[in-house]
Amino acid sequence: MAEEANIARANEVYNQLRKVLDDRNWNYKAHDDDRVITFNVQGEDIPMDFLLVIDAERDLIRLLSRMPFKMSEEKRLDGAIIACAATYGLVNGGFDYDLSDGTITFRLTTSYKDCVVGDNLFNYMIDVSCGTIDDYNDKFMAVDKGYMTVQQFIEKTSE
Repeated sequence: MAEEANIARANEVYNQLRKVLDDRNWNYKAHDDDRVITFNVQGEDIPMDFLLVIDAERDLIRLLSRMPFKMSEEKRLDGAIIACAATYGLVNGGFDYDLSDGTITFRLTTSYKDCVVGDNLFNYMIDVSCGTIDDYNDKFMAVDKGYMTVQQFIEKTSE
């Protein structure tokens, strides 16, 4: 019985998230069977792809966005340092880094267990994610391409 309640609650949260995106008139793809929504947003310089996942087992909303590039092999350690430095200064969310292939993913997760969730929370999650990614994606790429040093990245992120 508890599992049915978890699934019903997850579906409720999922449908509410779809409504928020509809209210914004955003295009998205809904994967109803998995409670997953994919959408993209054009940033100031680089497009941002998003994956919104409603995890019924853990009562979580996960908003993920993988950078549209990977750190080159010769810049992999620099990538680890800058992902860590960027995450250190964030209030919400963080950058996950895969040292094996140079993938950087922004992740913002929140629980809806025993909570009242509404449009304000979802709008906040989306806006914070878009703003954070847009602030950092070009800096990550600049380090990868050699246009910015790790030290310059750290100085820019601590301003």
